[in-house]
Amino acid sequence: MIENSSKRDSWIKEGYVMFASAGPEGLKIERLSKQVKKNKSSFYHHFADLEVFTSLLLDYHLQQAKLVSQKEAASKTQEELVQVILDHKLDLLFNRQLRIHRENKEFANCFNEVNKFSIPAIIPIWKDIIGLHDNSYLAELVLQLSLENFFLQITAETLNANWLNNYLDSIRHFVSQFENKKSIYPIDGSV
Repeated sequence: MIENSSKRDSWIKEGYVMFASAGPEGLKIERLSKQVKKNKSSFYHHFADLEVFTSLLLDYHLQQAKLVSQKEAASKTQEELVQVILDHKLDLLFNRQLRIHRENKEFANCFNEVNKFSIPAIIPIWKDIIGLHDNSYLAELVLQLSLENFFLQITAETLNANWLNNYLDSIRHFVSQFENKKSIYPIDGSV
């Protein structure tokens, strides 16, 4: 029984990597079979079809995202948070694919479920990083906007400590500029 679970886990972990790097289009049973060094019939032995397999990937992602959120919540500094993100780069890239492909109802539901526990987990350190200690509401709004932008920008190549620190610095600068303005200029450019 344990051996069967272990074999099934190898399929899930490899599928997770494929989805994180190429999205749902990257999940091909033949390619997956080559990666786990098994034949396609072995895939069907463990999973009824690709739809069932994808649902199991989403379940696995929720487990991973909860682990990441716990670590983010325990972060006390920007450096610690950046390290958590780098340690879970694959999980963030998987979440990125969910965000990109959120026209799929299952992907949208999973992405939204992750946000339900990840946003509250990161808010305390986030408020410190961006300098909004006294304004949880604004800090959460900035976080939600920043996450949208974050998932549009990250790639396997750009998700590194230098990029993350620059990204957080730019958000902190934006918030500082916003707080220092006495008036807001019209978007159309008129004064």
